[in-house]
Amino acid sequence: MISYALSTVQQIFYSDLACEALTKTYSPSDANDWSVDDSSVLYGLGQWGDNYFSINKKGHISVSPKGKGHECLDLMDLVQALESRNLKLPLLIRFDDILEDRLTRLHKAFEKAIKHYKYQGEYQGVFPVKCNQHRHVVEELMTCGHRWNFGLEAGSKAELLIALSLIDNPKALLICNGYKDQRYIETTILARQLGRQPIVVIEQANEVERIIQASRNIGAAPLIGIRAKLSSRSSGRWGNSIGATAKFGLSIPEILTTIKQLRNANLLNDLRLLHFHVGSQINDIAILKDALQEAGQIYIELTRLGAPMQYLDVGGGLGVDYDGSQTATEASTNYSLQNYANDVVATIKESCESNDIQVPTLVSESGRAIASHFSVLVFNVLGRSVLPADIPSIKKNESLIVRNLRETLTFIQKIPKTSNIDSSQLQESWNDAIKFKEDALNAFRLGYLNLSERAIAEQLTWACAKVLVEHLPNCSHIPEDLKALRSTLAGTYFANLSIFRSAPDTWAIDQLFPIMPIHRLDEEPNQLGHFADLTCDSDGKLTRFINNGQIKPLLELHELKANEQYVIGMFLGGAYQEVMGNLHNLFGSTNSVHLRLTTDGGYNLDHVVRGNTKADVLEAMEHNPKTLLERLRIASEEAIQRGSLKIGDAQRLMDHLETSLRQSTYLHE
Repeated sequence: MISYALSTVQQIFYSDLACEALTKTYSPSDANDWSVDDSSVLYGLGQWGDNYFSINKKGHISVSPKGKGHECLDLMDLVQALESRNLKLPLLIRFDDILEDRLTRLHKAFEKAIKHYKYQGEYQGVFPVKCNQHRHVVEELMTCGHRWNFGLEAGSKAELLIALSLIDNPKALLICNGYKDQRYIETTILARQLGRQPIVVIEQANEVERIIQASRNIGAAPLIGIRAKLSSRSSGRWGNSIGATAKFGLSIPEILTTIKQLRNANLLNDLRLLHFHVGSQINDIAILKDALQEAGQIYIELTRLGAPMQYLDVGGGLGVDYDGSQTATEASTNYSLQNYANDVVATIKESCESNDIQVPTLVSESGRAIASHFSVLVFNVLGRSVLPADIPSIKKNESLIVRNLRETLTFIQKIPKTSNIDSSQLQESWNDAIKFKEDALNAFRLGYLNLSERAIAEQLTWACAKVLVEHLPNCSHIPEDLKALRSTLAGTYFANLSIFRSAPDTWAIDQLFPIMPIHRLDEEPNQLGHFADLTCDSDGKLTRFINNGQIKPLLELHELKANEQYVIGMFLGGAYQEVMGNLHNLFGSTNSVHLRLTTDGGYNLDHVVRGNTKADVLEAMEHNPKTLLERLRIASEEAIQRGSLKIGDAQRLMDHLETSLRQSTYLHE
């Protein structure tokens, strides 16, 4: 089981950089004049919210699914209304209007760039199914994108099946990536005869022979594309998506060999597309510009070699500004959507026109930028754990160690809170407190201090730390040890969710997402904390939060109120998180809803998808719930015969178990 107990002070210290950032960002005010604008600045909502999220006068998050100036919904009121429909937290809320708006913005950006640069081609996007395979999501995109001939990208045989069944527009593209066996390739050839436009992208050299053989078997050919391994530089978490060691793509010698093979097989006339990819989250626009110049020249050379090229697929990578800093960091981008479209259009136009080559139809596989914003994960806090910093009452005959700690605390309390406090005095006091705490631990180990006195010593140590923190804002220079005290005293907020199920990238690759309370934003958050999830795993926690281009280890939060839910939202998680989660500790999928605004300012629940029950996750692990219940029934009967279990209690146990199997895997009141 996970343990949140901390054995030494050093174990709970964060890095100097993290603590320094925390000290700068968190400075509680004594004045009672906190406003929603202060909360907006604190959590960076005006930067990453992208006109979809703001704070209303009630101190609640307000969602404008169609963008600023359109109808909005109170997120907290919405959550309460959904809970009244027996859709308990944690809950995934998908705003289909945001999905449509993201798609609209993408196409308008390219339309504007095409018009501005007088580009003689067009833009035709596709959505990578791997980004979010849920049926309602993909169906919604196909419906909304029909007017732009929007298509799909498939990276597996299962995704190919989804795409073939959902694309009913003969002008929409189906980009076929990933590993391909003979059946995969033959399916695409037959789909072309069905009236679809699948383009089989050659990503491995050995796929060429399979394409040739499949074409001979059927007597027809697929549309063909080539993915190039570019030599342009890349950076960030997905920097190895490009270059000689990239997982997918053909080197320049392999491309030339492929052209020769296709020509000899009379398939060169079916080569229509060049594809490249420089990473899932391009944070620096300069990287894209270099890649576009190189890819543009390869496209031109393929045309000169006799291929009737039509499409240039710039892949995915259109980034999301998770922290709102607009910088070239892993959690941000130093460009806008319009910047991206402008550079793609302008660079390819320049390359083609200078070589007297007809410009291609531009294709992008922008999944993250389309899907991230439309989904909000909402979860409630179950409780809070903090270090015991209350001052214990004085006992008779206290040991010398405990008396020393009390004297140290009294000395710190008497230090005046004036400006430019001598930090060396604070440091010396903290050194004394730590030494006395260690003395108490050693004495306990040797049997000279009982458990009660050890507990008092620990409480007094943290009480010293708490008072020292109150003096820190008045220090001109804060020693390194004291910088960490605020983090030391921070609370652990226990979250009703599984990180591994609902936010796996935060654990796997340290992805940052905006996380903040969705209510009480007209109150000043007077606590610092991080989140621990329900799993019995030490990695099941959220301890990295956005901080305007930096990272802070703790988030500003509120005191919990008795008999009142404290509700937190994780934003911009609509891409990848919902399909990559696992069943760690058998926590399954959460309840989720799809909703759309109505003309009267309300909303319709278009789809409600119930989360996994305990029976569902047990069956996923090949356990039979009926068999499990029967075993427990037999055990209950045996206990009744032994006289260790009453019949009524046995029935209550079985009722609990049967009801539990029908319920969500998460906790309920």
